[in-house]
Amino acid sequence: MTTLLDPQAITPRPTLQPTWQRTLKYYYLRLLRLQGSPEYLARGIASGVFSGCFPLFGLQIIIGLALATLLRGNRLMAAAATWVSNPLTYLPLFSFNYQVGYWLLGRPSNRDLTELDSWQAWMDMGTEVSTRLLLGSCIVGLGAAITSYYGGLALIYWLRKKPRWISLSLPQPAGSYPSD
Repeated sequence: MTTLLDPQAITPRPTLQPTWQRTLKYYYLRLLRLQGSPEYLARGIASGVFSGCFPLFGLQIIIGLALATLLRGNRLMAAAATWVSNPLTYLPLFSFNYQVGYWLLGRPSNRDLTELDSWQAWMDMGTEVSTRLLLGSCIVGLGAAITSYYGGLALIYWLRKKPRWISLSLPQPAGSYPSD
């Protein structure tokens, strides 16, 4: 007679797919099933990437949604693409944007940090830094948006052309063409 606590009475459960893999597959399938033309989806990606290049925390998604609406792009893709700037990429992205703005304006700072003795001096330096950062963000954002538009367009075409059984790692049906 077996009891509930008998180790031989317990049958092993089949191992389930790890949660992170199921979540990743779920979002992958959601990406595949997004409605709209590839151009519509790519315009959403580009508007989100453009707005994500600006240091306007909290407004990036709103700007991305507004741009996607103006450009007739997918707003969901725009909101997701603003995460090109995230806590891991803030420092490298915005320092690069500042350097681009500095290079484009071509003028050195007219103040040394030791000369910042008044509130107005700090405000003037803030204007210089902000101008350089926003100009660099605009230029980098345009380049990143154009790149992400064409890259997203190619990726979406490729994903939609690819047979489902390859993209889902399902067994190959008999008589179908060979995998890539």
